[in-house]
This record gives sequence, C-alpha cells and structure tokens, in this order.
Amino acid sequence: MADFSKYFLMSTDNVMEYAKEKLDMFSDDAVLQAKEIGDGNLNYVFKIWEDATGKSVIIKQAGVEARISSDFKLSTDRNRIEVEILTLEDKLCPGLVPHIYMYDPVMNCFAMEDLSDHQVMRSALLKHEQFSQFADDITTYLVNSLLLTTDRVMDSKEKKEMVKRYINPQLCADISEPLVYTEPYNDNLGRNLVFPPNADFVKKELYDDKALHLEVAKLKYDFMNNAQSLIHGDLHTGSVFIKQGSTRVMDPEFAFYGPMGYDIGNVIANMIFAWANGDATIENAEEKADYLGWIESTISNIVDLFKEKFLKAYGANVTEPMSKTPEYRDYFLDTVLTDTAGVAGLEMNRRTVGMAQVKDLTTIPDEAKRVRAERIVILCAKDFIMNRTQYKTGKDYIDKLKSVAAEI
Repeated sequence: MADFSKYFLMSTDNVMEYAKEKLDMFSDDAVLQAKEIGDGNLNYVFKIWEDATGKSVIIKQAGVEARISSDFKLSTDRNRIEVEILTLEDKLCPGLVPHIYMYDPVMNCFAMEDLSDHQVMRSALLKHEQFSQFADDITTYLVNSLLLTTDRVMDSKEKKEMVKRYINPQLCADISEPLVYTEPYNDNLGRNLVFPPNADFVKKELYDDKALHLEVAKLKYDFMNNAQSLIHGDLHTGSVFIKQGSTRVMDPEFAFYGPMGYDIGNVIANMIFAWANGDATIENAEEKADYLGWIESTISNIVDLFKEKFLKAYGANVTEPMSKTPEYRDYFLDTVLTDTAGVAGLEMNRRTVGMAQVKDLTTIPDEAKRVRAERIVILCAKDFIMNRTQYKTGKDYIDKLKSVAAEI
C-alpha cells in the first residue's frame, strides 16, 4: 500500500488506491480502473472509474517540473490556486466550470467532476465540429469571472488581499512572460520551433521588426503590472471541455490578478487557429464555407456579446463611487478591448513560432497550406498588436482575417 502522507508522483495503480482511501465515492472493495489522460504541458490527470456502479472521478496532480520540459521547475502550489479559483468561479459562473470534490495539499492533487461526456474543444475543432452555444457561454464566463473580481465591484481591501493570495510569480515569470512576451520576437533562449519554410518570413516579420518589439514591450509591462482582475491566465481551446449545449472552462492554474484582455484575447486567438486549420484542411468548398462561417460568426459574437454583457453587468454590480461615472464605464471597456486585440496577436505569434505550439497548425499535412496558414496568423497577429486601438467589434477582426487571407 502506498503512503499518501508524503508527496510523490502517482501512477495509475497508486491513484486507484488513493481514490478509495481519500474519497467517499468508492467502497474499499470496489474494483476500479484508471488511466492517465493528461495531454497538457504541466500536470498529470487521471480518470478513475468503477464499471459496476458507473461512478467516476478525475484526479489531477501537480508535478515538480513541467511535462513539456524539465527546464521548468514548478511550485506545486499552483494546484491550490486552481482549486480555489474553480471553487470561486463555480459561484460566479455556475455550470461553466467543473465541480471540485476535494483538495489534498500533501499530495498536491485534487478530485473533480468527470466530464468524459464532453471533449477537449481543440480536439473537437480539429474535427471541424460546431457548437452554437460557445460564444454565449464563454462570454458569460468572461464577464462574470473578470468584471466581478475587479475593485470596481469588490471592496478595495478585499481585492488587494486576493491579489496577494493569488500572486503566481513562477508561472508568470518563468512561463508566460518569456514564452508569450519575449521569445517569439528574438528567440533569445533558442527554444522557438519555427517551421523551416517560414524561417525567413518569421525573421523579417517578427525578429527584425523593431516597431513591433516596442508595442510588445508595452504590452509586456502591462501584463506584469496591471492587477486588474482575477484572470484564468491560459484560456485556450485546450482548456475548455465542450459538448452540444454545455461548455466547461478548466485548468486555471495560471490564474493571477492581471489585465482582463489577456483571457478574452486568448479565446479569440484560438478561434482564429481553428479558422486557419479549417481553411487549410477542408477540401469540400461547401463544407469549408459552412465551418469557416461558423468560426467567423463565433469570433464576432464573442467580441460583441462580451461588450453587451459587460455593460449590463457593470451597471448592475459596480460599487466603487467614481467608477459609476457614466463616461468612465465606456473608457474602461475601451481599454479592455484594446488589451484584448494586443493579447490576441501575442497568443497567435507565440503559438505559431514558440515552443508551446498548437495542433491546429502543426497537423496541417500539406506543407504549402501550412506555410500559408502560419503567414495568415502572423500577419493578422501583427496588425492586432500594432493597431490594437482599432479593434472594437467582432467585424473588425473578421475583416482583417479575410483581407489577409485574400492577399496570401
């Protein structure tokens, strides 16, 4: 029998023992099965189930180094942050995050609702599936989780305590800041993964563009210093579980107090990756038009529904006296939209040339089509960054995406 009073990285055999000992869900004589299902860059995720009763659970354990690279030595406190964030978001955004059953600070793991009837959204989009509820669900999540954790709504002292509680220096300083805001523009650590046929293009458009570097530097400073709201910090389609009629946001281990636009921009960027994949891989013209049309309307709706819900929630929830000034509401929303466009561009660049890439692009089998897809992404991304004050509606993003695609 394993000793769970001291931390160690569990195997599937260990995790079955653990589930029986630590959870009320299974009896001591239950016949369990388990498999490791994690496909992310950091953690180990186990599904444990009992065929006789149909009961199942997910246990997620934090390792002391990232799965993506042993270069990243990580604090396992990220699991504590994730559990507390999901518990809070279950109150702010009911039905849009998984339910947490327990947290174990010794084994640095937690148990949560099994969502096996859902699928990872990125995987679904790679099969070119469509989900009509996504824009509505994700914008409700974004408005509730972001606006309601600002000091426009919360008591200022309470918010400052939360900033302190959810400071996440290791994941921010060791991962987000270099991978998102630095390496895609200079490859200073030699870790970028540039598709060879695009090497000269990347050098010209990303490494040698000093005007771009200036705008990225501004955005990086904002990310490091603007403790605006409690953000997810890694909100891509691999962090969303989905099925028809249901959306659940997962994996907020990168959560900290940062700029609201970081989460919104990440969502938009990852939908553009899905568009680029569909454009490159769907052969039937009618099917391509239908799928790309859905992606385009989803991107538009994410921006426009966010604005609509934000303004409504702002009026209903803001308590800070000076923030109730009518013109300030519009000013605040405008700054969020500007940050959103900049971050969308940052995410698009780093997932195209950085070390943590997306299957939407890397699985495009035709070399020429992948070259084209990556160039569309990078050129759109640059415009989102350089002209971020101009992106105020969903149509603004779609117009740029279509114009760039038409030129390449």
